[in-house]
Amino acid sequence: MKRLLLVLLLCTGPALAVEPDEMLDDPALEARARELSQGLRCLVCRNESIDESNASLARDLRLLLRERLIAGDSDEEAVDYIVGRYGEYVLLNPQATGANWLLWGAGPLMLLLAGGMGLIYLRGRAKARGAEETPLSAEEQSRLRDILDR
Repeated sequence: MKRLLLVLLLCTGPALAVEPDEMLDDPALEARARELSQGLRCLVCRNESIDESNASLARDLRLLLRERLIAGDSDEEAVDYIVGRYGEYVLLNPQATGANWLLWGAGPLMLLLAGGMGLIYLRGRAKARGAEETPLSAEEQSRLRDILDR
């Protein structure tokens, strides 16, 4: 029973990523910080938010976010500050604007392109199959017999 409890406690590690010394005294400000940090990517763990990550860089980002909120930044200003400092990669859900439209549209565009090329190939192959084979001429038949008789 004690081992099961220990395993369960170890599995809850990511939920306890925000350490008590990071938490703000104002509950409303802390709730804003937690909500914003769930949308920011840990640059070490890559597929975890900084709210879930135990990495030291994630802790630094959580502290930076809280500093910006204490300084009076709005949610957008605080996130924009972090994005300006670390790049748009820090967002777990990147914005579909500007050059990102190319990235968002590249997958469907490539799928359509591959489908079109496949259709062209299949139609050309069907046309090639439809062409009748011409029979061998008498000269070609005699040459073939000579080759096979050798």
